Amino acid sequence: MTNYKIIQQRNIWLAISAGLFIILGSALLVWGFKYGIDFTGGSLLEVKFLTARPTINEAEAKLADLNLGSLIIQPVGDSSLIVRFQETNEDKHQAVLSKLNELAKSKDKQSAVEESRFDSVGPSIGAELKIKSIYAIIFVLLAILIYITYVFRKVSKPVASWKYGVAALIALTHDAIITMGVFAVLGKFYGIEINVSFVAAILTVLGYSVHDTIVVFDRLRENLPKSNENFENTVNVSLNQTLVRSINTSLTVLLVLASIIVFGGSSIRIFTMALAIGIFIGTYSSIFVASPILVICERWKK
Repeated sequence: MTNYKIIQQRNIWLAISAGLFIILGSALLVWGFKYGIDFTGGSLLEVKFLTARPTINEAEAKLADLNLGSLIIQPVGDSSLIVRFQETNEDKHQAVLSKLNELAKSKDKQSAVEESRFDSVGPSIGAELKIKSIYAIIFVLLAILIYITYVFRKVSKPVASWKYGVAALIALTHDAIITMGVFAVLGKFYGIEINVSFVAAILTVLGYSVHDTIVVFDRLRENLPKSNENFENTVNVSLNQTLVRSINTSLTVLLVLASIIVFGGSSIRIFTMALAIGIFIGTYSSIFVASPILVICERWKK
């Protein structure tokens, strides 16, 4: 079996990670997210035009006299529009539908609109969701740290069990910040909004990433008692033994996610994109970040 010198070249991998972390972390701090109605409050209406779909300008002009506030209209597919606005009451919802029906009939008397979905969230609920989402991510990170420390409690040499947890926690923070930073950039330049499904995707990414990291750590735990190599080489051998499995597992998941992004509906696209980006970064960190950090901890101890 080919033994790639992954750990021996750890400075390269960690430099790449540090560069991405700094750039995308800065984007997250400076630009932040473009929040969807789940967090800001408001309504989202998706309608399908049974014949010709009007242009965005035509739809905006038709809805202008309703004073909806922060009106955003986006085309979806070949025949649908998503209409976002701040008002959340049912009267406005029906008024928007009525206006869009009028617009459809003005272009074709036999035409009409079909409501695909309608979501409405109050501003107080949106603020509460934002706070709970932050708490959920912090709780998951701490729970993973405690869990890994407990699982590896019998592995005390040459690196203490809690350092396995810290290495995994650093890798997970790296994954979360880079994934969120990508969406800060997408929100700034492409207007992509995040919603509650994005938080679910981040939590899923953390779970997937720590699973991949534990596979490597577990192989290291098995190899340590019977290895004649030093700690650095033992970690490298363990990585090589799990490398193909990690890459193949992630690649199959990414192929499925790519097909959903291309062919799936707009309602799950943000969730799927976040998963794809996070799993790609998580696979990288489980190989090129978490294990090198363990070796650095062992060197510092010496």
